[in-house]
Amino acid sequence: MEWRDQGALLAVRKHGETSVIIEAFTPAHGRHLGVVRGGVSRKIAPILQPGAQLDLTWRARLDDHIGSFTVEPIRSRAAGVMADRLALAGLNAVTALLSFSLPEREPHPALYQRSITMLDLLAHADADAWPLAYLRWEMALLEDLGFGLDLGRCAVTGTRDDLAYVSPRTGRAVSAEGAGDWADRLLPLPQCLLGQGPVSALEIMDGLRLTGHFLQNWLAPSLGDRPLPEARARLAGLLARHGGTGS
Repeated sequence: MEWRDQGALLAVRKHGETSVIIEAFTPAHGRHLGVVRGGVSRKIAPILQPGAQLDLTWRARLDDHIGSFTVEPIRSRAAGVMADRLALAGLNAVTALLSFSLPEREPHPALYQRSITMLDLLAHADADAWPLAYLRWEMALLEDLGFGLDLGRCAVTGTRDDLAYVSPRTGRAVSAEGAGDWADRLLPLPQCLLGQGPVSALEIMDGLRLTGHFLQNWLAPSLGDRPLPEARARLAGLLARHGGTGS
């Protein structure tokens, strides 16, 4: 068995004395694992940084074997984030959540393209753009994996106007009028997720609390109720200390 594809490196772990096992997210083969022989060497190890874009050739005797990768670098994203603690935390959160969430060997081409765009934006460390893009990326992750939120109209009144909350139980939007006395039991809906108004630091943090709720209470239980990756909490904490922006 053999195929060739390219993809973003998600994770690396040591395998024996000289090799490593890598996880890569590819457009045609999804999240795929394989052994890289000599992966700890001075020649190959610098290539194998999370977020790196790689040309991959996978080989195995049988399709259900873990197989081995031959890797060639396409571009590194490490240089763009190493000097920016927040951007590095964002890149680590993206790769950790993909590694955590994606079924092995199941293609997710739309999410792949969105994730590559997100990683490239982080590599350029555009502090004004990437926190909102990251928030929307988490929304896309939930959507692609079958846990999308319904923000189109109020679940109570049916209106498309004045949407202000999200039900933590159903993931449906609720208007200010529809919320009534239940408002304090609902999650704030940042208007930036509706494409309305300027993006404030408070909206970014409200957005992360919103997506975090559904990542923790919808996605994680479907995967055996494992805790979310620490990298995600680390990013949220850093953004909170920096006022919800990458600046």
